[in-house]
Parts: sequence; structure tokens; C-alpha cells
Amino acid sequence: MIKKEGSTMQIKKIETELAPKPQGFYSQAVQMGNLIFTSGQLPIVPDSGELVKGDIRKQTIQVLENIKAILENAGSSLDNVIKTTIFIRDISQ
Repeated sequence: MIKKEGSTMQIKKIETELAPKPQGFYSQAVQMGNLIFTSGQLPIVPDSGELVKGDIRKQTIQVLENIKAILENAGSSLDNVIKTTIFIRDISQ
């Protein structure tokens, strides 16, 4: 919980089995008020734990499916996304 000038705002941890489990000590997402902050996602298939390799289009689709599952678990959707940051190795892709 975060306290700010006499008020209390709760931070809720968001987790779903429909997205890959975090590789470290962090949450898939956290919710504070009506905002949801997702952690960085890799193109990992949740059912198998396998990393999608090769085709950047397939990798991107998997990452978006993972984010979609996390947001839907929190009662939201991709339609409500305000900002994303994407890191790629090869700018030509």
C-alpha cells in the first residue's frame, strides 16, 4: 500500500496462468487505482514455456497475446493501452 497525504492507495498484484510466469522477482502486472502497469514480456508460450524463435511477426503476436491475457485477468483489454515500449535488436525488422 502507498500512503499519500492522509489517503491510502492500494497496489494490487496481477497474475494469470494464461501468460508466462515472470523470470525474476517481479509481477506480471500491478494495478494502482484504475491504472495497470505490465512488466516486460518475452515471446514465451505460457502452456509450454517455450520461446518463440525466428519470425518477428510470430514473436510480436505472442507478446501481445501475453499482455492481452494479463490485462483481461485484471478486467481490462488491449483497447485501453495508453503507451508501450518495444525493444528490438535489429531495427530492420
